[in-house]
Amino acid sequence: MIGVIADDFTGGTDVAVAFRRAGLRVLIQFGVPETVANPGDADVVVVALKTRTLPAGEAVSQSLQAARELLDAGARQLFYKFCSTFDSTPDGNIGPVNDALADLTGSSITVAVPSSPTHGRTQYNGHLFVHQQLLSDSPMRHHPLTPMTDARIPELLRAQTARKVSLIPLADVQAGSSAVADRLSELRSSGTSYVVVDAITSADLVTIGRAVLEHPFVSGAAGLAEGLATALAEQNIIEGSAARAGGEPAHDGPAIALAGSCSARTLQQIDAMQAAGHPSHQLDAVAVPDPARLAAAALAWYDAQPAASAPLIYSSLPPEKLRQSQEQLGVAASAEILETAMGLIARGLVDRGVQRVVVAGGETSGSVVTALQVSGGMIGSEAAPGVPWIHTAFKGPLALLLKSGNFGEVDFLVKAVSPQTAAA
Repeated sequence: MIGVIADDFTGGTDVAVAFRRAGLRVLIQFGVPETVANPGDADVVVVALKTRTLPAGEAVSQSLQAARELLDAGARQLFYKFCSTFDSTPDGNIGPVNDALADLTGSSITVAVPSSPTHGRTQYNGHLFVHQQLLSDSPMRHHPLTPMTDARIPELLRAQTARKVSLIPLADVQAGSSAVADRLSELRSSGTSYVVVDAITSADLVTIGRAVLEHPFVSGAAGLAEGLATALAEQNIIEGSAARAGGEPAHDGPAIALAGSCSARTLQQIDAMQAAGHPSHQLDAVAVPDPARLAAAALAWYDAQPAASAPLIYSSLPPEKLRQSQEQLGVAASAEILETAMGLIARGLVDRGVQRVVVAGGETSGSVVTALQVSGGMIGSEAAPGVPWIHTAFKGPLALLLKSGNFGEVDFLVKAVSPQTAAA
């Protein structure tokens, strides 16, 4: 069993579906575990935390607790999943968590692989690209919590750890897995602790996966999970799992979309929902800085909508309006009000019979899952690359779709709330 620790809930679903895509049986568990739920015949168990923007000490403590439980449950390899846009601040949390997990597992050298070509994230000569743009030129430079203004991943990681960081360039990766393994051995001998590895295609990630298959600890985005899963399949380490991975319940009950991300793509998806005729209601924390009142008003609005309308409730704002809101309320207070309100709204909606909840935004997803007291579930089919349905229960069958802000095509939310999507 591979044990995965993800730094947010949508990152957890992203890495989980990357393994499931290869035919592995994958379970996901939300929050800091007192114990890892009985993995049974699971090939991969993902523990999805909310540590991306916590103070570094808290992120390390929660990650270590999850890691120890995964190891006790039989994990032979730990995988720390961070965002494919390396979302972090100069203080962490990628570096501090990597340091702690490397020490726990006795890993003498650890790869860091942010590339995920499925999502348009590629790395060349240590520079991370989001589609055709450098990370520092992409909309991520405006992220309200972790603005990414530097695309040089080795430099970003060096700012977060005192340990030596090196780079394996694309030419070495394309020379094959043996060349990567040899280079890792050389760098280990020279005192390197972390190796940022270039990759621009899925084939590059498979090469890296083969080279680190026996490493006790690895870190990266969901692309590395695809590479590892392929390497596992090649060696027949996982037998008969393709049949176990399939099969899931269909959900075609009432649906809702909840959006809290302020990413450019989520804003486009909100516009598409409104253009398609779905009723929408916006939460305004400046006008009503009380999460309970915001939630009550949103639920009253929902009660007045047609039963099959699959409405949208959102708090997302474009950059300029977001800055104005944060200036009036403060960054932390604004986020706390809206995330608490979204959690209360989700709980009220499920009480009203909603069976499919589509959530846009990592922090919003965490608030919704926490409010619904969903401890985990089985990973199902994908509604978009890296965005799987999660089948669980809360007062009856419930299907959750947790989307990172930047993921999905423009019509993602429109398609996600249609009945046939959940049963795909």
